[in-house]
Amino acid sequence: MINSFEILETIKMIQKENLDIRTITMGISLLDCVSDSVSATCDKIYDKITGKAKDLVRTGDEIGKQYGIPIINKRVAVTPISLLANGHSAEDYVQYALCLEKAAQAIGINFIGGFSALVQKGCTEKEKLLIDAIPYALKQTTKVCASVNVGSTKAGIQMDAVYKMGQIVKQTAELTKDAGNIGCAKLVVFCNAVEDNPFMAGAFHGVSEPECVINVGVSGPGVVKCALEKVKDADFMTVAETIKKTAFKITRVGQLVAGEAAKRLNTPFWIVDLSLAPTPAVGDSVAHILEEMGLERCGTHGTTAALALLNDAVKKGGVMASSSVGGLSGAFIPVSEDAGMIRAAQAGALSIEKLEAMTCVCSVGLDMIAVPGDTTAETIAAIIADEAAIGMINQKTTAVRIIPATGLKEGDSVSFGGLLGTAPIMAVNPFSSEKFVKRGGRIPAPIHSLKN
Repeated sequence: MINSFEILETIKMIQKENLDIRTITMGISLLDCVSDSVSATCDKIYDKITGKAKDLVRTGDEIGKQYGIPIINKRVAVTPISLLANGHSAEDYVQYALCLEKAAQAIGINFIGGFSALVQKGCTEKEKLLIDAIPYALKQTTKVCASVNVGSTKAGIQMDAVYKMGQIVKQTAELTKDAGNIGCAKLVVFCNAVEDNPFMAGAFHGVSEPECVINVGVSGPGVVKCALEKVKDADFMTVAETIKKTAFKITRVGQLVAGEAAKRLNTPFWIVDLSLAPTPAVGDSVAHILEEMGLERCGTHGTTAALALLNDAVKKGGVMASSSVGGLSGAFIPVSEDAGMIRAAQAGALSIEKLEAMTCVCSVGLDMIAVPGDTTAETIAAIIADEAAIGMINQKTTAVRIIPATGLKEGDSVSFGGLLGTAPIMAVNPFSSEKFVKRGGRIPAPIHSLKN
């Protein structure tokens, strides 16, 4: 039973500590939209999305107003388009992206995810066409997000796809250079992608998911930091317990909103993703949580250990609060979206190599990292391969969202605006990985994948 103290505590979290519901994401299956032509399939996709999600934005706004809880984004995730598209060229596949854009504009959502392909063990011709279409699709749309899964613990890493994605990232940056390379901010390369992720840019509605569901992503780094300010100099068991209790409270807010949205939209509530997703706003930083534990700057020695504690305690608190925890769930470390990460990178405390080590223990991976514009496709592919290897070996989701910033060099910065923030240009290793990534083939699945 909720008492008056808990109500006042939640109000304080919202008003002073940046607690919000980051997204209500409706997952929609499009498997029944396959038709005998591109135009007919697109018509069915448009009708289904605008039919199922027509009240999503209004409902989110009403819930936010009723409960006084900011609901920042309303989004849709759909079946990976490569599974249902039937075009014969990359140009045909761009038509599907334009259809998704048209539907997203019609219902007023912030983003739509699912211009995606799952190629962890190999590529069909349809998947190759979709991947080729990604740069052109992202250039011509503002709300469409793309993702490609290139590896998994069960399948290994498909290195041909990894090399291809290095080229696709470069091409996307070039085609969207006049808009700050924004296309790359809407493109994620995964290992072990999950089917119920409500966060962009990597959301899609998996084939094992129901017809239509509601997934909610919560946030609240500021709430966790404020909680830790009350236990200064306490030992790590106390720190972990404090984070766990705070994550419980945050997740309960998400559960409340998810259940209410599901009821009003007559759609099953599926999961709460309890990830700590930062923003550029002051007081809403995962890096600042780590620094509250005693680090002078995020990225110094001890950062990985602090992040491991944070990620684990968040998960423990979340599963106490809800029986429907899913998605990615943990602590995100997107550089451009976190004021503390930006400051650490600018101070030289945080490097790509340190971020890679941190991804071993956090949710997802190298996220919203800007690198010099002359970084080669081969280097980007090698960065993707390293991150995929971490995910494959550790049986966790990892990802790369990297922006080669055209015309910029280390020490410069690029601004994306809004939640995407500002990214300092980070140095990459100057030595070549070209011969490595051009070997092709598949890195075999690890021995611990054989569990049948």
